[in-house]
Amino acid sequence: MDHERFLLYSSVFVIMGLSNAVIPVLPELAATGQTTAVTSTSLLYSAFFLGALFTMLPFGILSDRFCSMKFVIFGLILSFISGIFISFTDNFTILVLARFIEGASCGAFFPAAFSRLALFTKKMRYIGEFNFLLNGGLAAGVAITGYLAETGIKYGIYLFVILTAFTLAFAFYYMICPTRKQDQEDIPGKEMLSARAYLSFITSRSSLSIWIISFLLAGSSGVLVSLYPEYSIGTLTKTELGIAISLLYISTMFSSLTIARFNYGYDELIKKGIIIATIGILLTIYYPMAGFTVIGLGSGIMLLGLPLAITDMKIEHGIAMGIYNTCIYAGLALMPLIAGVFTGVFDTVTIFIATGLLFGTTLFFDRFPGQNAN
Repeated sequence: MDHERFLLYSSVFVIMGLSNAVIPVLPELAATGQTTAVTSTSLLYSAFFLGALFTMLPFGILSDRFCSMKFVIFGLILSFISGIFISFTDNFTILVLARFIEGASCGAFFPAAFSRLALFTKKMRYIGEFNFLLNGGLAAGVAITGYLAETGIKYGIYLFVILTAFTLAFAFYYMICPTRKQDQEDIPGKEMLSARAYLSFITSRSSLSIWIISFLLAGSSGVLVSLYPEYSIGTLTKTELGIAISLLYISTMFSSLTIARFNYGYDELIKKGIIIATIGILLTIYYPMAGFTVIGLGSGIMLLGLPLAITDMKIEHGIAMGIYNTCIYAGLALMPLIAGVFTGVFDTVTIFIATGLLFGTTLFFDRFPGQNAN
């Protein structure tokens, strides 16, 4: 493996691991907030996704104009800085700012990383490996922190900060001694759409269906992950909570790898994913291990179906995937905040049921007319 791919792979693992390392200890980190405990937890959780939401498109444009690998390393630096702040402060305002910076690190990293992987001749294989490590990092973050929380609340965060520091050291070495790119191909630039064509595309019925489904898919899992630490107090230990949430990411990895071997059309994939994920959301109310596993299975199926639907559209794939990822992060950022507000009016069980039913209604969307089998 050349240095560039090793840097991309190791970076996505530690960035995602560090971003999720706070999840099992959200209530403890949010305890200094000035609002209610659950609202503080939701704010601390969502700050990460707000950072990614507001920075992904600007950093993506800049990475196209300048060296994309520099933005990969810049994202790694931002992740390390945020980890240092989270490790050494208990000030709630600083913690929220650190989480926002952590989200901005993803805004810098992901557009640049995917653009680099797209240059390789074996890009499908490499992007698959990259996504596997992405979800592996998410799973490791919650599982390791949940396990170590019995010893020290921030021990898991410390570990991923150290791993990020090692990866950053390798990144600086890469900048000094980059390897030659033996298996990359040149991809000519594509003409951008006109403003009118762009607006027409993003507001068409089939496009809006994809954006809404993407928003609700990410947002629904965000609601569960952000509220479950508080909801499970007294019923799950930190270790059990970490394992339960990590099952979401592990089953997503397994589902994505397995379902890709079957010849389903994207419409069928999205339908099956909605049904399975909705069942999983409702299961988590009483059976967290099973519920998070089922949500991951459905999510993995949809995370194949949605991009496949986008690639079949008559538009530049880069623009479409940019909007798609923005909707994902918007859901992760906004829906937990909205759910946090409603915790003052409804109990958590009611919010979970409403989330499941809201997501389930997308099954009836008139999404993709015409033949779409792969």
